[in-house]
Amino acid sequence: MAHSRSAKGRAKASSQGSSQSKSQRQLRVGEELRHALARLLTRGDLRDPQLAATNLTVTEVRISPDLKSATAFVVPLGGGDLAKVIEALNHAAGFLRSQLSQEVQLRYTPRLSFQADHSFDEAARINALLHHPRVVQDVEAEADDADDGAPEGGPDAQ
Repeated sequence: MAHSRSAKGRAKASSQGSSQSKSQRQLRVGEELRHALARLLTRGDLRDPQLAATNLTVTEVRISPDLKSATAFVVPLGGGDLAKVIEALNHAAGFLRSQLSQEVQLRYTPRLSFQADHSFDEAARINALLHHPRVVQDVEAEADDADDGAPEGGPDAQ
């Protein structure tokens, strides 16, 4: 019996060896916290005028391996001063944590911190680059070159 426990321990240690890989529990708890935070933020219990006037989307919650701290990535819908929104959220983190403890069933409610999610801006920038006339021209030229090298009628033609 001790042999199977040590094998399980080794498997668990190797699966958590990389700081980049997230355990299934981290992913599941992070997703549960994301949904609960989204509900709390849409409920309107926050007194801060900066937060009351802003609709927020919680895009991701990353939780530490010990499940004691979490970083929530948010995007304000309709613009707004992103720095002030993040500052207000971090100021309200204690209140949100207490509300979160009533929403989710966890042994320990993680400390919260908030950061702006810039992934949508980055995706829009990459999309704009891909649709730039010069890039489109290069992609079409490469596609034409690839078509010129293929036998007539495709690979099955004789």
